[in-house]
Amino acid sequence: MNIIYSREPFNFNSGKTLFLAGPTPRSNKVKSWRPEFIAILYELGFEGNVCVPEDRGEGVLRDQVSCSYFDQIEWEHFGLNNSDVIVFWVPRNLDSMPAFTTNIEFGLYITSGRVIYGRPALAPKNKYLDYLYKKETQLEPHDNMYLLVNALPPKGRSFLV
Repeated sequence: MNIIYSREPFNFNSGKTLFLAGPTPRSNKVKSWRPEFIAILYELGFEGNVCVPEDRGEGVLRDQVSCSYFDQIEWEHFGLNNSDVIVFWVPRNLDSMPAFTTNIEFGLYITSGRVIYGRPALAPKNKYLDYLYKKETQLEPHDNMYLLVNALPPKGRSFLV
């Protein structure tokens, strides 16, 4: 698996490319969901590229000193536009990971035909995303991260290897 972290060059290997969209911690006190997702991809033998909009090794997106906020936006847009699948996992927490940017990105890409989506069953304020996902894909959102990974197109696991 080839993992590309925030603002690193997009050196895609020959495999499929996933972008892990969803809320990003802004503090080391908040645990990122992405390491668990990547561990599931490893377990299932995914061999492609994974775009992670967090700093390498920290699980957060820090205030950049050497680059601007707009550098991060450009990096994310390139990754989103050039990924085979955009995975939205939205463990929204209104205090620590409100997912405001996630809402915008979801709206931009839901009609692309490249989105899969899930969220913990008790995550607040995701009903609108649920509705749009069902309307645009005729699929139910996943409430389990492992099941979301297994739902990767086409026809689940065949995408992974």
